[in-house]
Amino acid sequence: MPNDTDQQQAAEPQVTAILGPEGFTTQISARGHHLTADEPQGAGGADDGPDPYALLLASLAACKLMTLRMYADRKQWPMTGASVQLAHRRVHAKDCEDCETTDGHIAMIDATLEVTGDLDDEQRARLAEIADRCPVHRTITGEVVINTTLAENPGS
Repeated sequence: MPNDTDQQQAAEPQVTAILGPEGFTTQISARGHHLTADEPQGAGGADDGPDPYALLLASLAACKLMTLRMYADRKQWPMTGASVQLAHRRVHAKDCEDCETTDGHIAMIDATLEVTGDLDDEQRARLAEIADRCPVHRTITGEVVINTTLAENPGS
């Protein structure tokens, strides 16, 4: 069982990102896989890859669908596939009826889930609930603490 000291130590890096001397194009390495992130041309980027919010949505989408697959397989339900479309937007807190925050902006993610297979309405509704329980969804909607430290200057 981990003790308090173990929990306070930094985790091993799972993602490394490198920004070059110009522009926003960022090279990312994640567990040996490589991808590029960038801002769209309208925001000053070269549009060489998805922007950070698109990457966030991609992580959420993948997690929702993988969670559905694990659940449907465990229940032996005849789900033959699934897809999700996600969109990120910001709204004024005063315009959000269901939000606790009353001033500033609220980040909203709209998700449209589609599941295929010979599923009844109860199974489909349960899968929608399960999609919202994926680990990335819980991370985004839960309390998140990000500890940023500055590495020693390796030289210029």
